[in-house]
Formats: sequence, C-alpha cells, structure tokens
Amino acid sequence: MPRYFGHQFVHRGREDCLSLGFLSAMGSSARWVLWTQCVYFTALENVALRVTMRESSLKVVQGDVVVLPCSFFTSSPLSRLNVIWTLAPFSSPEIPMQVFYHNLLAGIPWSADIVLNDTRVTDAGIYRCMVNNPPEAADPGIGELELSILAPPSLPLCQWDGDIDMGGSVTLSCSVVEGVPTPEIRWDKLNPEEITLPINMEGDLSGSVQIVNVTSQTSGLYRCSATNLLGTANCYVNLSIYTTPDSSSGMLQGVLLTLSMSLVLLALLVLVLWLHRTGQDGGWREGKEEECYNEIRVERKLQTRKELEAGELKQKAAAPQNQSDMLWSVKKAKQTEKAHQWWNKECRSGKPT
Repeated sequence: MPRYFGHQFVHRGREDCLSLGFLSAMGSSARWVLWTQCVYFTALENVALRVTMRESSLKVVQGDVVVLPCSFFTSSPLSRLNVIWTLAPFSSPEIPMQVFYHNLLAGIPWSADIVLNDTRVTDAGIYRCMVNNPPEAADPGIGELELSILAPPSLPLCQWDGDIDMGGSVTLSCSVVEGVPTPEIRWDKLNPEEITLPINMEGDLSGSVQIVNVTSQTSGLYRCSATNLLGTANCYVNLSIYTTPDSSSGMLQGVLLTLSMSLVLLALLVLVLWLHRTGQDGGWREGKEEECYNEIRVERKLQTRKELEAGELKQKAAAPQNQSDMLWSVKKAKQTEKAHQWWNKECRSGKPT
C-alpha cells in the first residue's frame, strides 16, 4: 500500500511521542531520533490538501491531442477522493460547464490529468481542476489553466453593395467566422495592377472598403485575404461599372443620322422630279407624233387636191387662159410645198416652238 505510506506512519509517530516520557532512560541519540519522528509526522498530519498545475497556459493547433496537467497532495486515504474539471469558455466565461467528474481516481497517484482528443476552437477557455478528499480540507484545492486552440482562418465571405453606375458609391465587405490568432483582413485590387486598398475594420473578423465616385477605372477583380500564423484564405469580387454613353458622341451620332436622312430624302425628291419630267416629255412626244401623223394625212389630202388641180390646170392649159391665173396657181403650189417641208422638220426634231 505505498499510496497510504505517509498516513500509516502518522499514527505510529503519535504513539512514539506519547512514549517519550517512558524512554527518558534511553541514550541521547535514541531520544533525538524519536523526537524528530514525532515532529515530522505531527506536521504531516496537519498539512491540508494542495492542488498544483504544472502549466498555467497551453496552446494547441485545432485537431491535435492535448493533456491538461493537474497534481494534488493529500495526507488522507484516497477512498473518498473526488476530482472535477470545469471549463469557462472564452465566448461565455460567466457560464462554466463541467467536463469531467470522478469519485475514485485510478492510475498515477497524486495526478488528476485529463486528455482532450480532436480539439476544437470551442474547447478553448479557462479550465479548473478541483480536488476534494474528505475529511481533509482543501487549501485551496483548485488549480486553473488557460487553453488556447489555434486555428487557420475560415473561408471569407465577400459581398458588395451600392450603385455601380458612373459616379456612384460601392462598398466591398469581407468577413470570416473563425481564426486564432485573430486573422488580419486585407483588400487588394488585382488588375490591371495590384493595389492595396484602405480598409475599415468592423469588429475583429470583418472589414470593408468604400469606393466613391466610381468610374470605368474602378472595374476589375478584387480580393479579400484573411491571414494568421496558420495560413491564408481568400475570396474574390468581380466589379463591373456600368458606363453611360458620352453625350458629345451621342450628339455627333444624331447629327450624322439627320444628315443621312436628309440626303436620302433629297435623292428621293430628285428621282420623283426626274420621273415626272420624263413622263411629261413622253406624253408631249406622243401627242406631237399623233399631230404629225394627222398632218401627214392632211398633206396627203392636199396632195390629192393638188393633183386634181394640176389635172384641171392641164385641161385649162389646153384651152386659152389669162396669164394672171397661171401665176397665182404656181405661187400657191410653192407656198404649200414650203409649209410642208417646215412641218416635217419640226416633227423630226421633236421640240415645240
């Protein structure tokens, strides 16, 4: 029973101390040994329960295994030993929770260590080891240890909000759920060249960038980076600014369109006038030709009449006539022939007089 070694000798020390008066006849060396034993075991009996933590703080990466050390010392038997571990999370330290309880600790004497497997960020906080071994009083009987769980940044969430028209204002926001130590958030514009943007932190895990009076140069790919000792996580936003057409270029397009329509209308007007004039000339020529044809008929009638008159003249020539009648007939025939020649010339030219 080595675990109870100290407790067994306490009672023997008491008996030896009580028998010192009866051993006064013994030698001085024997009396000195017995007196030392008496003082030692009396002091050991009066020592209260003590709890010590070999480490005051521990850091471990998320997912690893960690041992939380707790040692205690007691002079009483361990038959009524109780060990309780509690956790006060960093997120809510005012609400501690019990994580371990044992009323008969087996294994290594004077040790109340516990092991945490597959650690998570939620396991971080203040751990308290409380040891109770009645009837012995604790002094203080409680040990504390701070456990930190290191974790890389979670994948950030990128968002944008605002007016993407020319001259508007756009806000880029980025947030992460977890990361220990607290990750540093950074915004960069990647193209056409990489530019770091000033950021407004909104708490420990969120940051935003506000861009005012946006232009076409604002368009591009933006990256949010969350970085700590364990790594970096990124998210991206592709921002496209809507550019309205230039007023001067629009005015120029309107002028060109107006000129084009004017030229088309002018061409149509010239075509209509030409067709109208062509139709009039064709109608006049048709009328003129008909008139010439009618004149030819008249001319033929005149020729027939002339032939008749010539026959009559021949008959009269056979008979004696006066000189004046003959001259008039010849003159009339010449005038008729000239008029006929002039009219034929006018019909061939096709021009009105």
